[in-house]
Amino acid sequence: MTGVTWLDRIGGDTGALRRGRMLLQNSRAGEALKVFEQVIAEPGKPLARVDALIQRLGALINLGRTAEYTLAVEEAFDCVRDLAEPYPHGHLHAFAALATHHQNPLEPCVTHLVHSARALALIDEPDADAAWAWHDLAQAYSYAGFHGHALSAFERAREIGARAGISEELLASPGIRLRGALALDHNGDTDGCLRVLRDLAAEVHRYARACNVGRLRPSSRTGYGYALARRAALGEPPEMDAMALLMDGGDGARTWDLRQLGEVCLAIAEDRPMEALARLDTITISPESAGAAEPARLRSLAHLRTGDYQAAHQADRRAFRLAGQRNDRLRDAFVDGIAARLDHEDLRRTVSRYAGEALTDPLTGLPNRRHLERYVATMVARGERATIGVADLDGFKAVNTVHGHLSGDLVLQRVAGVISRVMRRGDYVARYGGDEFVVVLPGSGAPEVAEVAGRIQAAVAAEDWESLVPGTPVGVSVGWAEVSGAGHGVRDALATAFEIADRRMLRAKSRPRAS
Repeated sequence: MTGVTWLDRIGGDTGALRRGRMLLQNSRAGEALKVFEQVIAEPGKPLARVDALIQRLGALINLGRTAEYTLAVEEAFDCVRDLAEPYPHGHLHAFAALATHHQNPLEPCVTHLVHSARALALIDEPDADAAWAWHDLAQAYSYAGFHGHALSAFERAREIGARAGISEELLASPGIRLRGALALDHNGDTDGCLRVLRDLAAEVHRYARACNVGRLRPSSRTGYGYALARRAALGEPPEMDAMALLMDGGDGARTWDLRQLGEVCLAIAEDRPMEALARLDTITISPESAGAAEPARLRSLAHLRTGDYQAAHQADRRAFRLAGQRNDRLRDAFVDGIAARLDHEDLRRTVSRYAGEALTDPLTGLPNRRHLERYVATMVARGERATIGVADLDGFKAVNTVHGHLSGDLVLQRVAGVISRVMRRGDYVARYGGDEFVVVLPGSGAPEVAEVAGRIQAAVAAEDWESLVPGTPVGVSVGWAEVSGAGHGVRDALATAFEIADRRMLRAKSRPRAS
């Protein structure tokens, strides 16, 4: 262990970055954000700017400024992309996972989680910066509902942190275990939830006996406070002042949420259930803070205190249903992941017939424009006839505008897999550029063309675009033309056919669609 951190390797005056990080750790994200934006604006400090962009994203997440996430993620990746150092990649992907989780689709969130873990595992000599990156990855796993992975990443953070001289209290992060405990309760395992809450209570009592509560980060104090309050709502009174801990949590959005929910828990514990129900009626809580099912579960506990068992049962059913929706999302992501892997394997088998990376589109794995031109030139030179289709995505500009280019790349990858999946044996698919794809149907006539065109449009329309890019439907328009060398040179054959197919595609795009 050299003790040389990423900040040390940046070189120069890193005082502002260290100050901003300290503010962020102390749950003063608003002040930290101003510091990071000042560093970003300073010219001639590229590595300092990289770190400030990463940390600024963390501050925006803490403040809950969701409208700014997409642009902040893109700006940070633009600067990190060409760096060889694994730490900034790992830490940025952890924050990006937290940011994309707010957009609902699980696929991009999980992609960032995997990239983060792989990058952080490549760090040769983990230091304090690596410990905090693993800590933030654990937080991302936790908020996404992967509680087992969250605990593993958290233990890795504590192990590295201990070697780097970070105190146990500073890396305590009770929220990671707290969310796991609440998930157990939401799914009916209240005893399991209580076991974890008791462990957290014992931990904070130990810190209190050693007079170390003040060394906890404010967000950690709030986490312990909520664990005490939630345990009290389940009938086990706290031995410490839960409210004092809840009120000492800084300016984070999730801290505010836990404080509001903690007041509900204490009202239930102190036999003021009507007050608890009234509070639940007036507050709006982010589903990430304590799980989407938590308000419904607290409503059930409050109704139990009033003796209204029917209302309690109904609230519990709603909590269980909300918890089940999260599990359904995980299962859907698993199924989608398997489908994407199979599509990717099909693409790899297709592309393996073509030599050289220069002939392959790196984003989709399809043959690129250069290979398309060679393929058609060879076919025409042999005197073969074919029909080409120019497919252009409908709604793709809105995808990039509303959801950002990372989501746009995911849409292009999925469309590539969808089109390849519905092609017949011997057909050919390439990415021409942008959101245009070209298919080649050797020896096909009008009936076959109509059949393939219908399959492409139906398959794209059937995809679950709402889960990937909510509110932005994606479709496809296709124009067709025959390609032949008759009357043309080999080089002109594709250009002539492409021009005709492109005009027909634009006419198809302008025609009204049946709703």
